[in-house]
Amino acid sequence: MDLTGLPGLPHWLPYCGILIAAAVEGEIAYIAVTLVASGQLNAIGVLVSGTIGAALGDQAFFFAFRGRLPRWLSRYPWLQQRAAPLVERVRRRAALMVLLIRFAPGLRIAIIAACAWADVPPRKFAALNLLSALVWASAVMALVGWFGPAFFAQFGLGGWKGALIVGAALFGLLKVLGWFERRALERPHSVNS
Repeated sequence: MDLTGLPGLPHWLPYCGILIAAAVEGEIAYIAVTLVASGQLNAIGVLVSGTIGAALGDQAFFFAFRGRLPRWLSRYPWLQQRAAPLVERVRRRAALMVLLIRFAPGLRIAIIAACAWADVPPRKFAALNLLSALVWASAVMALVGWFGPAFFAQFGLGGWKGALIVGAALFGLLKVLGWFERRALERPHSVNS
């Protein structure tokens, strides 16, 4: 069954749903590539929708925080002090930090806010973030949409079942990584680290 060919359902609607869902919560929503593995959605359409949605979601936060964040944080010195190490990392390695946004679950919005606070140029942020979103979307597509189902087919769990297993494992791994990243940022460290 092809979701894009259902009577009364516009062929582009599932891709709009993926775009919106990737903008809001990328990792969970983009697991929709399991539908690619079962032949229900076009891989290129899902890749483009996921990439654009992920980049638009990050851009929305970045531009919402620009200019407003330092004024808001100045009212909360304890929060400003807690955010300072992340902002300093962004100032030292802006390009790398923007590229890591999509691969830092649990810290995505914090890194975006730090980029806005550190005055990362908007064009630089937009270009690097779009590149990061494309790499992220391609990696998820490859792992969940193709490699996972091919591997699990050996055990009789090919197609959507294999993709679902890989998607759930990837989601769990990203959550664990996010937890470790948050803990690493909470530890006191020297300014030179």
